Amino acid sequence: MAELVTAAEFAEEWERRTGSALDLHARQRLYRLGELTPPQPVPPGRPRIATAHDREQLSRWYVEFAEAIGESGTSQDPAEWADARIAYGGITLWETPDGTPVSMAGITTKVAGQVRVAPVYTPADLRGRGYAGAVTAEVSRMARAANAEEVLLFTDLANPISNALYQRLGYRPVEDFAGYDFHAGPTPR
Repeated sequence: MAELVTAAEFAEEWERRTGSALDLHARQRLYRLGELTPPQPVPPGRPRIATAHDREQLSRWYVEFAEAIGESGTSQDPAEWADARIAYGGITLWETPDGTPVSMAGITTKVAGQVRVAPVYTPADLRGRGYAGAVTAEVSRMARAANAEEVLLFTDLANPISNALYQRLGYRPVEDFAGYDFHAGPTPR
């Protein structure tokens, strides 16, 4: 993954020099949080930090998220991922008034004053109800409360819904990125 123009130039030169085929597999946009604007109305329910009790749910949603973004062959074991995030309070769930988790948003630990929001996931049958916006606003607020100088996130440019949501919450575009898959052998002509 590299900045869009640089990635395209590298891919073109690689193909020219090697004759190997390339496929654009991802176009993402980096966003930086400006002024946080929580969604209105907020959906019924509340945020809460995920605990060890949520391990199976988080593991399952991690796999579903990876599949949804086309990275089903994740290199990290889902249970290990869940354990690592639980250990530092890195996943917040949105739960309905009866306590049922319906969405999650993660944050990384702070590095060089920056926190990244990732992943944000709501199961397909629960989308369109404002859960992702509410939980993303909450983890963004938490990052700011922890004195993060910058709160960042990446989103797939092919997903207009998430791009519009993050902008409504106060995220502003910084840079576009592209990722290519490199294939062995010459490009079929």
